[in-house]
Amino acid sequence: MSEARSRLLATATRIFYAEGLHSVGIDRIVAEAKVTRATLYRHFPGKEDLVVAYLQGVSEMERDGVGKILAGNPPAADALRAVAGFIAESIQSAHFRGCAFLNAAAEYPDPKHPVHQAVLTHREWFLRMVTDLLAQVGETAPEPAARHFVMLRDGAMASGCLTNAAEVGETFLQGIEGILRFRLDSAAP
Repeated sequence: MSEARSRLLATATRIFYAEGLHSVGIDRIVAEAKVTRATLYRHFPGKEDLVVAYLQGVSEMERDGVGKILAGNPPAADALRAVAGFIAESIQSAHFRGCAFLNAAAEYPDPKHPVHQAVLTHREWFLRMVTDLLAQVGETAPEPAARHFVMLRDGAMASGCLTNAAEVGETFLQGIEGILRFRLDSAAP
């Protein structure tokens, strides 16, 4: 990745997350990244391409975080607890402003739009990862529990910027523990 492209993505990531996608113009990104418009358009044909690249970068960061958790090959229940812990910690970070993907979906509601498609791609990965881990915990079908996990995550991400983030994180972790206990109890003879 060129230095200019890297600066553009870093600048877009910071500003898009803090202020929203539609509210930030290309001129501001160009100025803060200290590149020319021509440089921006050489790397990204349009603003929406930059938005998609921003979301792909956020997705890669989350995948890397999960990858680090899974690298130690922990039992699936412990891996899920660690993923939930990672989410709860992020909610309590100083500059937390909700989920980048939920925020993007709110600004680009058309399911056929490339930005919305980038959101769906990430969410499908996350749901699949959680489903695969839950398949290793308990004996009932993992899909409903995985959807429950994702719904709890979405709710925590929305609530975390509206109310006490520490309480939201704790409530989220309790909900995940409830899912795991139910699955583990259902496997007991």
